[in-house]
Amino acid sequence: MKRVDDFRLRLGRQELVPIMIGGMGVDISTADLSLEAARLGGIGHISDAMVPTVADRRFNTRYVKDKLAQYKFNVGNPDKSVVQFDLGLLAEATTLHVSKTMEAKRGPGLIFINTMEKLTMNGPKETLRVRLRAALDAGIDGITLAAGLHLGSFALIEDHPRFRDVKLGIIVSSLRALQLFLKKSARTNRLPDYVVIEGPLAGGHLGFGMDWAQYDLATIVAEIQAWLKAEQLDIPLIPAGGIFTGSDAAAFLEMGAAAVQVATRFTVAKECGLPERVQQEYFKASEADIEVNQISPTGYPMRMLKGSPAIGDGIRPNCEAYGYLLDASGGCQYITAYNREVAAHPGERKVKVWDKTCLCTHMRNFDLWTCGHYTYRLKDTTRKNEDGSYRIPSAEHIFRDYQFSTDNQIALPE
Repeated sequence: MKRVDDFRLRLGRQELVPIMIGGMGVDISTADLSLEAARLGGIGHISDAMVPTVADRRFNTRYVKDKLAQYKFNVGNPDKSVVQFDLGLLAEATTLHVSKTMEAKRGPGLIFINTMEKLTMNGPKETLRVRLRAALDAGIDGITLAAGLHLGSFALIEDHPRFRDVKLGIIVSSLRALQLFLKKSARTNRLPDYVVIEGPLAGGHLGFGMDWAQYDLATIVAEIQAWLKAEQLDIPLIPAGGIFTGSDAAAFLEMGAAAVQVATRFTVAKECGLPERVQQEYFKASEADIEVNQISPTGYPMRMLKGSPAIGDGIRPNCEAYGYLLDASGGCQYITAYNREVAAHPGERKVKVWDKTCLCTHMRNFDLWTCGHYTYRLKDTTRKNEDGSYRIPSAEHIFRDYQFSTDNQIALPE
């Protein structure tokens, strides 16, 4: 069997190790993690999920505190339509995050940013435009359009001077989604440079319904490959979701995939943004501890650990500080669910909300433990310490294992 290192990803004039680390928010795919991927010759992602919050952590800015101070008068109001993001500050935070990461880049690889359409921020089109353009201004190597169909996203940046040169890709979970995107983007006369095909075993939000188990990544990849060939379109395909070993990756590359996107194994890397206490929960997880539920206010099913503190937590909506999921009218499914429970339990200091969660607060606090289907196998990728905890491997170790392993073997860290 071939190794991943026997293949190369070609994007324009660049030749890369065909390993892309997925963009996990909020700052789970850290700058440090993406920089390691680039140093080793692959592609790393940072995420623009809640980027003002990330900037506050990394650079001691005050975007969140200042926004809360501005809208504190509205904290007790279920109507969040007045809670707006300052677009200038949003651009500033994005520019800071991206430019500092790009300044630190070393090695032959690339750094992309994962940009989610579902971060509607009480101004879906305007905030998305700002985030995309600020990333381009700050020198990002590429943008991966995620969490949505992005039917109008190319149009938001088609007049940008880097539109024809920067690497642009999209995540889809079906041929139909790709066809819709290509049709709507056709007038810009610009194809995506790559397409990430995310299957049903991926972590976090899924591009499937609750019938996700009926789908198979290899089948979807083959269907899209056949359609592209029939249409005489040459777009590199990058499968994602459930690719746990180097042999899994090599199998897709032998099928004709250009690269693979991987994430689950990097959630427990030293350079990952997850606190070690959470990483240990990932290592300890059994298959029975993982579920796909519908508590996300985005409307997408989401895979996570059943022990996530966010599940059932009835925290007051923190939209004045965060508010990243507010729709164009200032609404959010969690706000609706929370106010329903408050009305149903008058006088109670703390309510339980089981059907939805405050995604912004809990992702920010690392209390929503989203994960891939094979998270229960992470314990087999490392060694156990004498105290019963698991050793945290480096991103380089995990990357090299994907790159050089054969026969479904996993190299354990020394």
